[in-house]
Amino acid sequence: MARATSLTLDAIRLGGRSTLPFLIGVPLLWLASGGVSSFVEIILITAAINIVLAVSLNVVNGLTGQFSLGHAGFMAVGAYTSAKITMAFRTIDILALPPAISDQVIFLLALVAGMVTAAAAGFLVGMPSLRLGGDYLAIVTLGFNEIIRVIIENTAFLGEATGIAGLPRRTNLIWAGTGVIAVVTMARRLADSTHGRALLAIREDEVAAEAMGVDTTGYKVRAFMISSAFAGLAGGLLVHLIQLCTPRSFTFVRSIEVVTMVVLGGLGSVTGSVAAALVLTISLEALREAQQYRMVMYSLLLIVLMLTRPSGIFGNRELWDMAPFRRRRPGVSKAGGSAPSSPPEESSGGMET
Repeated sequence: MARATSLTLDAIRLGGRSTLPFLIGVPLLWLASGGVSSFVEIILITAAINIVLAVSLNVVNGLTGQFSLGHAGFMAVGAYTSAKITMAFRTIDILALPPAISDQVIFLLALVAGMVTAAAAGFLVGMPSLRLGGDYLAIVTLGFNEIIRVIIENTAFLGEATGIAGLPRRTNLIWAGTGVIAVVTMARRLADSTHGRALLAIREDEVAAEAMGVDTTGYKVRAFMISSAFAGLAGGLLVHLIQLCTPRSFTFVRSIEVVTMVVLGGLGSVTGSVAAALVLTISLEALREAQQYRMVMYSLLLIVLMLTRPSGIFGNRELWDMAPFRRRRPGVSKAGGSAPSSPPEESSGGMET
């Protein structure tokens, strides 16, 4: 009875720690959404989508130590799934709901469906390819990205090269911000879980992890599916922002941009992925006035950052692990060393043998 009560309390505590960011963040996003201009809102939404992409890819490239180059392909799967659903239900309202709320519910279901199909695609790609590693995995995922793009461009149901135009504008600051909260919470909870420790063991030494009984292929496939699902979420948010779903938005260059964010932020660092996505998105927008020199200056910025911080902005550290945010454990001094303990008392009978 006591054990069941303890397990119930632990489940409630874990659920509260996962839902608390949403309970705090979503109302703040709702308050902030009314105080920004449309131009600033678009930049913030774009940065939020890039954060979702970078943090989700970091689960595979950083936490698990694999190397994927097909993130844009999973974006495309989620984007086209959500786009087809919203277009199919565009003129349909859910009974007993006002039209505005009905549209948001349908959009939520479309995003969830996009995540599910992207995760399924991740499973289909991951099962055979994650038995490989390193350069081989990169080649397989790159091939998947190109296969998806070519299939879309030659499928009339998906609009071929023109894509799907006329999508309703559903993505706003609240939806994009909620996506950021979801992906950061997922990455944080995953890293602290038993599953996350298994992924870290695979990253450090896959042979040793397998020798210790870790199902390396199974853990990698599950991490790949989680990463793919959130890539599908980012794709759904993107196409409902620009109101156009076209294969040109999901090319190999897009995958390289996301990999750049992960490496620049620091492999394995959620905070680094967030910071790099913000820096690169805002920098690219700030350089818009430079016109033809924009991409040159952007490339130089990347080179300077990688030369000065070769391990990334945060390395493999997190913001909450740094001194101002770290909770001191009992018995640990402020300087970081252990507090001196009192010397043991000598027994009256001398040393025991």
